[in-house]
Order: sequence, then C-alpha cells, then structure tokens
Amino acid sequence: MRILLIEDDKRTSAHLRRGLTEAGHVVDVAGDGATGLAMALEGIYDVAVVDRRLPVMDGLAVARELRRQGEALPVLMLSALASTEQRVEGLQAGCDAYLAKPYAFIEVLAHLETLLRPRNPAPGNSPGRLQVGELQLDRSQHLAIRRGRSIALGPRETLILEKLMLHHGQVVTRTMLLESAWDYDFDPNDNVIDNHIHRLRRKLDQGFEPSLIVTIPGAGYRLDIPAAAQSPGLANNADEP
Repeated sequence: MRILLIEDDKRTSAHLRRGLTEAGHVVDVAGDGATGLAMALEGIYDVAVVDRRLPVMDGLAVARELRRQGEALPVLMLSALASTEQRVEGLQAGCDAYLAKPYAFIEVLAHLETLLRPRNPAPGNSPGRLQVGELQLDRSQHLAIRRGRSIALGPRETLILEKLMLHHGQVVTRTMLLESAWDYDFDPNDNVIDNHIHRLRRKLDQGFEPSLIVTIPGAGYRLDIPAAAQSPGLANNADEP
C-alpha cells in the first residue's frame, strides 16, 4: 500500500518509514500538518499515519479538514495523549483508529492492515458485495453504488453501511454500530457514531432523494430503501444477520 506519514519528529519518522518500507509499503513523509494535509488531498494514498501534535496544523485539525472536504482517506493517529477522552476526541475528529504511544511497530502494521480490511464479510454474497434495492456495497473496495453512481467510503463508513444493509428496514442501535466498526468500548451516548452517520448520509444522498438513512430518536438508525427502488430479486439479497 502507499502510506502517507505525517510526523515532525525525525527519529520517529525514520523508524516508521524504515519499518513500513521493509514491510513492502511505499511511504511518503510530511513534516508538518499543513504539508501533510495538502499531500493527503492529492488522492494517491491508501492510508495516512498522523501524529497528533504537529507544527503548523495539529493532527486533529488535519483529520477534521480531510473529512470536511469529503476525503475518505483512512487515518491512523499516533499520540502520547492516551486517555479515553483524548482517544474519543481523535475519533470524533475523523480518525479511523487511535494508537497510544509507546507502541510496538507490529501494532502499527496490525492497525493499518485492519483499516484496509473489512471485517466479518457475510457469507453467500458475491465476493465482498451486498445489494439492497438501488444501493450496492463493495466492501473490499470501500465503495457504495447508488443508481450507478460510485461513492468512495472510509473503512468505518463501510462497516457502518454494511451493518445497516444487513438489517435494512430495522432499527440498528448505536451500540450495534460501535461493536461492528470499533474495537474500543465507548459510551453509546458519545457522538462518534453520529458524526460518521452524518458524513455517510451526506455521501449517499448527494444528488438523490430521499435520504436512505433515517434517524430514530432515542433508538438508533434505520436504512430505508424507497419502495419504487426495490427491484424483484434485489431487495432481499443481503444476508440475514
């Protein structure tokens, strides 16, 4: 994979770059947040590894700006700031994973592999694919297709949409989504899920009516495919959970 490493500490940067290169990856390095953001927006990277405390623009600001501009690039944040609140803050900013320092290099590799590998593929579908009415999901490519238009997704968005599609027409709770898409034990009342749903809904609905993801106050979310879009033989192609 092609990795963007945004890290200002030269010793840490050299260590990570050497290890990732030896693991067979192509690594480009940015020494500050603003430069890293510009490189990330080029759209040529598979994943970004971002230090939280960076000069010019910190890692949280980089992640927020990526998501604000609709960039789905997976982000692994590295930081010595490791309290639950600080990790949640990183995820709410748009990071897909948060690894606390000190860490073993093998942990970095494992996180990167996990970010680019959809979890729990449902058996019985064509490889990596789900379809419910007008909506298709290619889990291996992190790609949704609505009425023929391709929509790039982040790994977390892919996992969230997969869960909603597998339970289409049913309420999916925040706890269910957290368990599907995160390895951390968060309070379901945190707005991590809400932020990801907001971005996912914006991507899926851009240029289309009606909205596919419905908020059920106090309960969770439900994927509703309009009746007119339900085609015989397609509406029930998603596996039962």
